[in-house]
Amino acid sequence: MVSHNELANVKPLPKVKAKRLAIDAAALAAARGSLEQGALTPHYGPWSEDVIKLLNDSLATELVCVLRYKRHHFTAEGLASPKIAEEFLVHANEESAHADRLARRIVQLGGKPDFSPDSLLQRSHAGYDESTDLKAMIVANLIAERVAIESYSQMITLVGDKDSTTRRLLEDILGDEQQHAEELKDWLAD
Repeated sequence: MVSHNELANVKPLPKVKAKRLAIDAAALAAARGSLEQGALTPHYGPWSEDVIKLLNDSLATELVCVLRYKRHHFTAEGLASPKIAEEFLVHANEESAHADRLARRIVQLGGKPDFSPDSLLQRSHAGYDESTDLKAMIVANLIAERVAIESYSQMITLVGDKDSTTRRLLEDILGDEQQHAEELKDWLAD
């Protein structure tokens, strides 16, 4: 229980003059111009080039993942392989959809999606794999999914509140990658 004397010793917090929440009228005026930039408004500031680079590197990662999953789909052999091979194709198609979404966002930000096959592996966060053993294929794909999860998690932190549309896209893709990793982990346990 607090005594009256203790309450007398409590001093009120000083009043801080807080900045009011208000829309930046100058930024709104700037948004009325530069129509050729589409969705890229002054809010994106100096980060759009960095975001485009991050997205292009993720695009390369998704494309390498499509290729790896497709190869595994067509070359998987063994007793459990038909079911797993079909899942590899499902994952390849989902990674392809991720690549399409990333490319679309790059264009929205005024960039050019980099589909150059010459530099895909250098830009990709995940590697390609030519395993012939089904378990090795699952392990290679699980490693790639874990790498994707880590890279998307870092990108979400980097993008933060600088680009909420890109952040939501990355969060959505991250959810798919986490689901893929859990499926692959379960296949290893079987």
